[in-house]
Amino acid sequence: MLQSQLDAPEVTRTMNPMRMKPFGNTGLVVSEICLGAMTFGGGQGIWSQIADVEQDAADKLVKAAIDGGVNFFDTANVYSNGRSEEILGQSLRNLGIPRDQFVLATKVLGRMGAGPNQAGLSRYHIFHALDASLKRLQMDHVDLYQIHGTDPLTPLEETLDALDDCVRAGKVRYIGVSNHAAWHIAKALGISERKGSARFESVQAYYSLAGRELEREILPLARDQKLAVLPWSPLAGGFLSGKFTRDAKGPEGARRTTFDFPPVDRERGFNIVDAARPIAAKHGVSVARIALAWLLHQQAVTSVIIGARNPDQLADNIGATSVKLTADELASLDAVSALPPEYPGWMLGRQGMDRLNWVK
Repeated sequence: MLQSQLDAPEVTRTMNPMRMKPFGNTGLVVSEICLGAMTFGGGQGIWSQIADVEQDAADKLVKAAIDGGVNFFDTANVYSNGRSEEILGQSLRNLGIPRDQFVLATKVLGRMGAGPNQAGLSRYHIFHALDASLKRLQMDHVDLYQIHGTDPLTPLEETLDALDDCVRAGKVRYIGVSNHAAWHIAKALGISERKGSARFESVQAYYSLAGRELEREILPLARDQKLAVLPWSPLAGGFLSGKFTRDAKGPEGARRTTFDFPPVDRERGFNIVDAARPIAAKHGVSVARIALAWLLHQQAVTSVIIGARNPDQLADNIGATSVKLTADELASLDAVSALPPEYPGWMLGRQGMDRLNWVK
């Protein structure tokens, strides 16, 4: 036996239903549920509507997440204008969680001031934004640094070079992309490969039973390039909670009641909820758990990002990890939420049928 094995501490796996999954084409391992901190903070504009979790409540949520097996946390500098990063970083410090026991992600792009260079993906802004994020988080590095969208003014090469420098400086472990088209991601991966620089290892994107557009181009790309897939808004902004009905606006204080995002085809969405209700009743769980469980059953998904305002909501969401859907239940949900055929997808399938028939 190697000396390193003799010296290594004994590791005992618990019976927690939370699974750990490889993070894309890396050696990192993350929980299948990630706690998103967009609800932390508050302030003006949309943040007054969707972010009201302050420090004490955040400490309780972070502790409950860790107790539930979560080791992955996600935020962004733009959430509550930096307040989310401050609260999340302080929670991890207040709880005394060792730095090598959690994976921390944040993002860059959004406007952090009134000046022309206080937003975007230029080298100038990325360097300033990362240092500011680290200060708010009270960390010397982030594990995953993600570009939060596209910047039409900055050449992609400049952005990638700046991110590579952040990795080489030891301030970032891995880089990721969010809210990009498949061709954007493919182009970036090609540039990184040619330059031998740090490449995107993850894609954070909207994906839910009510929003499966990711399956057209981005999921096939992610599988081919071994990218971690991190769905945001897995309950479609609360629409898939089961608390909304066709004849009512929704419960008082619900996020979607005041902040109707992301867009949902309501007729299709209510059909999905109607199909999920009997499945939820059979399992004795909420409709929200069934919607999350469906995502957790998708092989391409690495970690589902959930948000919560209180411990009960968090516990219900984490409980989705123990829901095992049958093949018939998955087929029922797949059918009611299926995307309509779109070119060139339907043509690719038609033309490929002849070849695939030979290997059945």
